[in-house]
Amino acid sequence: MMNMGKEEVEAESKNRSLEDFDPQKKPKRNNYAFACATLVSMTTILLGYDIGVMSGAAMYIQRDLKISDVKIEILLGIINLYSLVGSCLSGRTSDLIGRRYTIALAGAILFAGAILMGFSPNYAFLMFGRFIAGIGIGYGAVVASVYIAEISPASSRGFLTSFPEVFINGGILLGYISNFAFSKMKLQVGWRMMLGIGAIPAMVLAIGVLAVPESPRWLVMKGRLGEATKVLNKTSDTKEEAQQRLSDIKRAAGIAQDCNDDVVQVAKQNIGQGVWKELFLYPTPAVRHILIAALGLHFFQQSSGIDAVVLYSPRIFEKAGINSDTETLLATVAVGFVKTVFILVATFTLDRVGRRPLLLCSIGGMMLSLLTLATSLTIIDHSDHKVTWAVGLSLATVLSFVATFSIGAGPMWSVYCSEIFPLRLRAQGTAAGVVVNRVTSGVVTMTFLSLSKAITIGGAFFLFSGIAMLGWIFFYTMLPETRGKTLEEMQGSFGKFWEKPNSTEVDGGNAQVQLG
Repeated sequence: MMNMGKEEVEAESKNRSLEDFDPQKKPKRNNYAFACATLVSMTTILLGYDIGVMSGAAMYIQRDLKISDVKIEILLGIINLYSLVGSCLSGRTSDLIGRRYTIALAGAILFAGAILMGFSPNYAFLMFGRFIAGIGIGYGAVVASVYIAEISPASSRGFLTSFPEVFINGGILLGYISNFAFSKMKLQVGWRMMLGIGAIPAMVLAIGVLAVPESPRWLVMKGRLGEATKVLNKTSDTKEEAQQRLSDIKRAAGIAQDCNDDVVQVAKQNIGQGVWKELFLYPTPAVRHILIAALGLHFFQQSSGIDAVVLYSPRIFEKAGINSDTETLLATVAVGFVKTVFILVATFTLDRVGRRPLLLCSIGGMMLSLLTLATSLTIIDHSDHKVTWAVGLSLATVLSFVATFSIGAGPMWSVYCSEIFPLRLRAQGTAAGVVVNRVTSGVVTMTFLSLSKAITIGGAFFLFSGIAMLGWIFFYTMLPETRGKTLEEMQGSFGKFWEKPNSTEVDGGNAQVQLG
C-alpha cells in the first residue's frame, strides 16, 4: 500500500461504495444528523397528537355540540382526506423551495389549524380548522421522512428515518395525557384546550427548523455542490464517506464526476420534470416494483385497523366493560405508553435486525392480536353478564396489537418508503405513498362506528385480521431487504419480477436499452 501512487489511491477510493464503510464498525452515531432528524421529526408530533387527543376529545365534543356518531366519524377521519392537499403539493413544493422551507411552511399551517380548532364555536368551524391542520399534516408527513433519509449517513439511516414514527407515537401519548389532564375542566372549555394546545409544538417547529441545513440531495439537484459538500461533511461518519455520498448523488443527478465547481447548471429533467410519468405511465421494472412495494406497504399498514384501535380505543374499552371516563382515559394512556416504548425498541433494532424480519414479525403479531381481540369482544357481546377474563383479554390484546404494530409496521412506512425511491422520484414517490396511507386511514376511521353497528365490533376486528393476513403475504413476496445499502444502490434489489430477458437497465434504472 505504501508503494501505491497518489493516482492509484484515488482510483481505489472511487471504486469503493458505501458498503465498504461498515456501519457495525462505527464507534458512535453522527450527532449533527441526529439533531437535524430530531427537530424535523417534530412535524409528525402534530399528526400523532391529533390522533391521540381526538380519541378522547370526541366524547366531550359530542356531548357539547350534541352531534351524532356519523358526524363524529367524519370529524375524526376527515383530516386524513384533508391532508391529501398537503401531500399532493408537498413533492413539488419541496423540489421548488427546498425540504427545509417546506417543513417550516408545514409548521406554520399546523399552528394556524390548532388555533382555529381551539377557538371553534361550532361543528362547521371545527371542520374548517381540521381542514387547515390537515394540509399541514400532509406537508409534514411527506417532507420529514424525505429530508431525514437524505440527511442520514448509511450507518444510521434506519435509526434516524424511524424518528417520524417515534414522534407520532410520542404525539399520541401526549394527546392521551392531554385528554386526561383537561377532562376535569368545564365541558365547553376542556376539549377546546385539548385541541388548541397543539399550537405550541407547531410554533416551535416553524421557527426551529430554520436552524437545520438544507438536504444535500436537494442542493445537488439545484447545482449547489459547494453547499452540499459542507452538509455531507457534517452528516457523514467520515470525510471519505462524505466524498462517496457526493459522488453517488452527482451520478444520480446526471452531474459529471470530475465537476468540482461550487455551483453548476443542472439539466431541467433532473429537477422534477416528468416525474409523474416515470412513476405511473412509463416506469422501468425497478421503479414499478418500488412503487407497488411502497403503495402496498402504506395500504396494508392502515387497512389492518391501527387508527380504528387508537382513535376509538375509548369505545373499545367501553364495549369491553369499562364505563368510567377516568378509567377509560387511563386505559388509553396505557395504549400510548406501550406504543411509544415499542417504537423505541424498533428504532434501536432496525439497523441491526433489518427491515424485512421486523416487518414480517410485526404483521404476524398484529394478525394474532386482532383475532384474539375479535374473539374476546364477540364473547362479551353475546354474554348477559360481565365476563371478567374476556374484559382482561380485550385490554391485553389491544396493548399487544399496538406493540406489535409499533415494532415493525409502524416505523416501516417512514424508513422503507423514504429510502427505496431513486433521487429524482423520491419526493413525489413518497408523496404518493402518503396519499394512499391517508386515504386508507380516512376510510377506516370514517366507517368504523358504522361498520361495528353493521357486523358487530368483533366482526370488524375479524375483518382487520384477514386484511393483516393478506398484508403478511404481500410483504413476504414483494419487499426485499434494504439494510446496509445506499440510497443510490437501492434499485438493484427491485424489478427482477418484471425484467425482460432482452433488456438491461442503465443509469440506475432511469432508462432502458433494448438489446437485439
